[in-house]
Amino acid sequence: MERLSPATLATLPPSVARPAGARPAGPRIVHLGLGAFARAHLAAYTQEANAKAGTTWQIVGVSLQRPDMRDALKPQGGLYTLVTRAPEGPIFELLDVVTDVLVAPENPAAVVDILADAATRIVTLTVTEKGYCHLPATGRLNLEHPDIGHDLAHPETPRSAPGFLVAGLAKRRALGLPPFTLLSCDNLPSNGRVLHGLVLEFAAKLDHALAAWIEETASFPCCMVDRIVPATTASDIAETAAAIGLHDASPVMSEPFRQWAIEDHFISGRPAWEMAGAEMVAEVAPYEFMKLRMLNGAHSSLAYLGYLAGHETVADATADPLIAAFLERLWAEIIPTVPAPPGVDLADYARRLLERFRNPAIRHRTWQIAMDGSQKLPQRLLGTLRWRLERGHPCPAILLGIAGWMRYAAGQDERGEAIDVRDPLAARFAAIASAAGDDPAALVDGFMRIESIFGGDLPARDDLRRALTASLGTLLSHGAHETLAHFLNWSPNAGASNQRSGA
Repeated sequence: MERLSPATLATLPPSVARPAGARPAGPRIVHLGLGAFARAHLAAYTQEANAKAGTTWQIVGVSLQRPDMRDALKPQGGLYTLVTRAPEGPIFELLDVVTDVLVAPENPAAVVDILADAATRIVTLTVTEKGYCHLPATGRLNLEHPDIGHDLAHPETPRSAPGFLVAGLAKRRALGLPPFTLLSCDNLPSNGRVLHGLVLEFAAKLDHALAAWIEETASFPCCMVDRIVPATTASDIAETAAAIGLHDASPVMSEPFRQWAIEDHFISGRPAWEMAGAEMVAEVAPYEFMKLRMLNGAHSSLAYLGYLAGHETVADATADPLIAAFLERLWAEIIPTVPAPPGVDLADYARRLLERFRNPAIRHRTWQIAMDGSQKLPQRLLGTLRWRLERGHPCPAILLGIAGWMRYAAGQDERGEAIDVRDPLAARFAAIASAAGDDPAALVDGFMRIESIFGGDLPARDDLRRALTASLGTLLSHGAHETLAHFLNWSPNAGASNQRSGA
């Protein structure tokens, strides 16, 4: 089968939506961490904005670790297929807004050069929580991170996202160019403000005058992104080829729903993303807070408990009545902690989240969501936990979600088989589990001593330690299904109202 490329576009069937007009060649967005999510979200919004506003914004992607994305997209001229998986059937659309992909480890100077180029107006990031090289519990730069240590010693050849950003800004300043706008699209609370603090902290370690220039001239808007984008599988690639009649080495899968709320503070222009449905707002915090606590907090909880219960995907897990009922209980604890954005009914938002999770066309693996829990837990669950503890409110569902993470991070599933725990702290988790064995109190003690996750306040609470030990002990002794059934006072023959009642 022929490869998707500019030379083979004429063979695409009429059912495949494609961009009109010439390839974008105007102002540039440089995106750090060009993975599936950015290509399904940022690129889709940008292409639609170009079409509706008659603009020519292009995206140059930067892979900070591996050449896989460059190797897949380069032979295709940057073209790829966005597959929107709706319950009624998939929709195939060609995207052409990504014009190049650089691989940072191969040529860091080339990445710094494009960041410093006058055509670059915006730098966006989806590097995941761990890519910020920070301490999640404090938001400060992790000065012990090996990449940060390298970049401070060798600022001209950086490895980390903060190192590249500061190197690009430093070169622009030396050339007499204005800075670019820095837009984090990762799931971090106040992501723009976190990025602002990390960039300034890193720059100040090198040059206080550079840090002052960045502080005075650059902008760091916050934004909230929302679209479920599962990892692409071999069967997805085969299905795409059958639909478009060409081999696409890197299509992206997504759900129909998408949302993007952005603080409208861009110093050198931006695409007309609002024409593609983005919400340009003065303050993104309410949207971000709602999404982090209600969607991401629930996603992580069901990923750990769902994986332990034997469910491969989110759709499989939420088809389990026990897990669906647990999510309702979890949202009942989360909703009081969330200030609703204007015009949003949080109970209705929770109902729509459950519908999205249940979409059988989206095969989002629980194992994929479970990755990097040490970086995600503080934002997704522990802030909610603190809110309820400070007010004396019970939080058994939140505690069960955290216990599920501890059970998962200990590295052995309910059949006694090893779990492939992908996390920056995986080695530490393994040492904790080895020392604790099956003793839930020792496991809780070991995990809660990780200050970068739990801070200094939560480990000091004996009541929290006892409650987590009880939840984890039940998971270890009885497994996820029986634990959930007990938690919900579940009776297989009970009505829905009884299934949602209980401890």
